[in-house]
Amino acid sequence: MKKPKWVVEKEQAKKAAAAETVWLFGLHAVRDALLNPKREKLRLIVTKNAQDKLEDAIAQSGVTVEQADPRKFSAPIDPGSVHQGAALEVKPLNWGNLMDVAIGAEVPRLILLDRVTDPHNVGAILRSAEVLGASAVIGTRHHSAPETGALAKTASGALERQPYLKVRNLADAIVELQGVGYLVLGLDGEAEQTVGEALASNGDRPVALVLGAEGPGLRQKTKETVDMLVRIPAAGAFGSLNVSNAAAVALYATLH
Repeated sequence: MKKPKWVVEKEQAKKAAAAETVWLFGLHAVRDALLNPKREKLRLIVTKNAQDKLEDAIAQSGVTVEQADPRKFSAPIDPGSVHQGAALEVKPLNWGNLMDVAIGAEVPRLILLDRVTDPHNVGAILRSAEVLGASAVIGTRHHSAPETGALAKTASGALERQPYLKVRNLADAIVELQGVGYLVLGLDGEAEQTVGEALASNGDRPVALVLGAEGPGLRQKTKETVDMLVRIPAAGAFGSLNVSNAAAVALYATLH
């Protein structure tokens, strides 16, 4: 009997996910991954200089070292990458599902990303999320920044500690969060209410902040699904914040 198309596609996606690996690069990102017991580490390529700097982390991880000539660095990464003589092949981290990260913190706070595809922006958001205590950063399986070396380098170690999940459908995730008591706020420069005003009138509910890509912003479906649209108050009449800065400012507002 021939398998239905959706079953075949699901099996293919599962197989592709199992085969997927990521090359992390740069001393900071590689060190943090080596020291992360949850990271499955496959190959470590380092120059002698980088090996000396990472000596303790390498010893702790038990990973076999492949030493490379600094002039012919053999790791399969973009030649323009600032690798500092260190590259580590790993499996993506598994942070569980949406409810695993949405429930449990004293005052849970989430960041949801609507088609934010730039790895540098997502890396910076992960860093802010860790510093400001967000429970997780959530993107979509399609149209979001994958876990890459560039993202890890910008995250400056936060990728190893800050949950970064992918959901199939953002609107469904928003509805699921609303079902367990979350106040879901969509950031939109044209909104009437500010983040602070929305938070002041909603007590101590868990909060999810939804941010869209620079330029297009939130999709219409997302705007219709969130509880309300809010803006970050601006002192001047011109300009807008980069999405990673907006995430940090809005997240900081939820602390007060």
